[in-house]
Amino acid sequence: MRSAITARSHLVEARVRLDNMIRGLCATFGYRPGAGQGKAFLERIMQAVHIPGLGDAITSLLSVRAELVEQIKEMDRRLRIIASQSQACEILMTIPGVGVQTSAAFAAAVDEAGRFRQSRNAGAYFGLVPRRHQSGELDWTGRITKQGDSMVRKLLYEAANSILTRSRETFALKTWAMKIAKRRGLKKARVALARRLAVIMHAMLRDGTLFQA
Repeated sequence: MRSAITARSHLVEARVRLDNMIRGLCATFGYRPGAGQGKAFLERIMQAVHIPGLGDAITSLLSVRAELVEQIKEMDRRLRIIASQSQACEILMTIPGVGVQTSAAFAAAVDEAGRFRQSRNAGAYFGLVPRRHQSGELDWTGRITKQGDSMVRKLLYEAANSILTRSRETFALKTWAMKIAKRRGLKKARVALARRLAVIMHAMLRDGTLFQA
């Protein structure tokens, strides 16, 4: 499960690097295709094929990009198969905003829920708790530690963002995070929600229970 997720991550990074390389080449010829990665972006890139001195290079890079995209789709297919055969993934995906990648990565990283005596330890394990410094009269709290599995931490953060900005459902967890966003900003709300998701997801795996909105 982890190897499939890692392979997909590297493929996506390679595609992003290639997109940036294409943008850079276009810029040297005075053409700026802009941001994006979907159909509209490719249509803008295709216009650069007709620029003298640039067309052959862009055509070659687009060919490599198309192969990368196909391989990413293949890894997505494999991950869906893995998730469909995993009870842990099926449990975790009952949470709105938690998809195949997040559930699979979290389940693989936790492995055995009994590793943690308390679910709240899961947040610290994935580096989602604030740094704390205590010395004499000083006692301050800083940014999150960012220790542990960076891939799972990133996916939890993305799941939190999905709940806050894309999910149309209204449920207690989202309402709680939205209140934090109003007080302290969306970024801090995402981190707080990612940490809360880690705790909830561990408890769900430990107890074998589904998410209850």
